[in-house]
Amino acid sequence: MFSFQSIEQYHSFLAKNEDGCSTAVTHYLMEIEKKKQLNAFLEVFADEATQRAKELDAKRKDGKPLGKLHGVVVGIKDVICYKGHTVSAGSKILENFKSIYNATVVEKLLQEDAIIIGRQNCDEFAMGSSNENSAFGAVRNALDESRVPGGSSGGSAVSVQAGLAMISLGSDTGGSVRQPADFCGVVGLKPSYGRISRYGLIAYASSFDQIGIFSKTIEDAALCLEVIAGSDDFDSTVSEKPVPAYAKELAAAPKKYKLAYFKQALEHPGLDLEMKTAIYQLIDHLKAEGHTVDPIEFEFLNHIVPTYYVLTTAEASSNLSRFDAVRFGYRAPLVNPSLNDLYKASRSAGFGKEVQRRIMLGTFVLSAGYFDAYFTKAQQVRRILYNKSVDVFKDYEAIISPTVPSTAFKIGEKSDDQVAMFLADIYTVFANLVGIPAISIPLFTHANGLPFGLQIMTNHFEETKMLQLSEQLMHS
Repeated sequence: MFSFQSIEQYHSFLAKNEDGCSTAVTHYLMEIEKKKQLNAFLEVFADEATQRAKELDAKRKDGKPLGKLHGVVVGIKDVICYKGHTVSAGSKILENFKSIYNATVVEKLLQEDAIIIGRQNCDEFAMGSSNENSAFGAVRNALDESRVPGGSSGGSAVSVQAGLAMISLGSDTGGSVRQPADFCGVVGLKPSYGRISRYGLIAYASSFDQIGIFSKTIEDAALCLEVIAGSDDFDSTVSEKPVPAYAKELAAAPKKYKLAYFKQALEHPGLDLEMKTAIYQLIDHLKAEGHTVDPIEFEFLNHIVPTYYVLTTAEASSNLSRFDAVRFGYRAPLVNPSLNDLYKASRSAGFGKEVQRRIMLGTFVLSAGYFDAYFTKAQQVRRILYNKSVDVFKDYEAIISPTVPSTAFKIGEKSDDQVAMFLADIYTVFANLVGIPAISIPLFTHANGLPFGLQIMTNHFEETKMLQLSEQLMHS
């Protein structure tokens, strides 16, 4: 019987099995069908994945050079373009839209012999913290199907959690990789802004969005990052910095780190008491092992969520204006409508309530009478937060914090309380506001039986340090 622990273990399996890729794909197709009630996949590319597996088995048999992700079964969030395949962003407005090109990350996956097995459910246009906002139904947490998996990349997180894919790609605008990774007990990595090309990623908030990775192990996340990171002529915001050999650099000898944590983050009244206790116990353990772990003042904690929502909704209002029912996407069945009637009817029927809410908020903060009071002020706060991060990393190598304030909540529990839903992002949005890399690693189990993780943040483009520290903590 096929089982997967890591890409390294899987590649050892392939070396001994001529039809190993086909065996793996057959296994995952069966698991996806068996667990379809989780609603993690919107579409499974069964025939295509089966054929590609046969081709990769033949490639190995012929002794040809193999890619770094040879035969690795990958799922992609339904906001990442894959040529000839539907990409709907979890929305009715794009329900039947097929991509006419590949996202850069998809090109890089395919070049390194990955097998893309399907597209994964998500909150509509990546807007949400629970994966209840998809036009195609909520995703369910495999550990307790009455609970949410987190969002917006819930389908991608559950796919790795439930053994439906080896790794998955999601997107992270304010925690949409790290928060579901925490709820599902897997690794969730958001790289620095500009580390991975956004070409082919359907935009939510362009100055925040980053493609991220879900995996079972730090090693697998490092290898995937190594493959998909790097410069791209199609994305002017992507960094030209060389891509380190992240996977190999994990083998560096363990060291003593100088770490910081935001005092106000751990003292926040919204943080679950058991989670707070576990992180303080970890801090004591790290100190006992010789690491430096210092509390630092962070008086801006209650400002980061409002700042994030002002800026991201403004960008969403602009980005989503392209969905006008004229060039592509859903069009309301009206007879001889005026242009305004067509826009209004199509966008009202095509967009869900959460997306409509954010577009309206974004349009409001960009309006002439309120631009300076909200948008300009939020940009100023963003600069203050950036300067704060620069100051912290002058003295410390990493910041540690909770990933989320609570474990996975029940489906429907927070649907009518938008403030409570927004506050689920309180610990994750900082990294997106300032553009630094962040990762959630599954270290703890709550008394309620659900997992929760630790978030680690490092300075811009110091993913190597973040991964090395994560690996050390996962095995300490």
